[in-house]
Amino acid sequence: MGLLMTKLWQYFSNSEYKVIVVGLDNAGKTTILYHLLMDEVVHTSPTIGSNVEEITWRNIKFIMWDIGGQDSLRQSWATYYSNTNFVFMVIDSSDRERLSVAKDELYKMLNHEDLRKSSLLIYANKQDVKDCLSTTQISQALNLKSIKDHAYHIQPCCALSGEGLHQGLEWVTSQIRGSR
Repeated sequence: MGLLMTKLWQYFSNSEYKVIVVGLDNAGKTTILYHLLMDEVVHTSPTIGSNVEEITWRNIKFIMWDIGGQDSLRQSWATYYSNTNFVFMVIDSSDRERLSVAKDELYKMLNHEDLRKSSLLIYANKQDVKDCLSTTQISQALNLKSIKDHAYHIQPCCALSGEGLHQGLEWVTSQIRGSR
């Protein structure tokens, strides 16, 4: 039994996966990244370009690229797509006006050749905000049921408290273990 556990430990501890964290500006991408990294809230400013951090969760190493979401930066997102295993799209659940813009960006990404094997985790952030959209409403607005070529999951969360963030990583872990 000990030999089996050792082999499993080695099998999972050598894993490394590339993640891109995308979404519109002010969605909470950087706050989520640093909450996952340090388990605390860090004061952030708008990301110009990208931030990259290494996060280990359940002996799996994730190289996370947090990419700026301002309109002028979105056209450069594709430069980060190569070798991406997971896309974390962060949606501001309180930003009803720009949900259609987020939908357009999501489908542009999913149609990109470099992301055809990537799985998608949608963090429905800011669930603590009064009158925010539920994950059901966001799923419908984004027409997630139409996604057939990518595994996906929508996870309600609050980047400030950290609520829901680890559940999203649990889904990612289950995707990794299911693909082996």
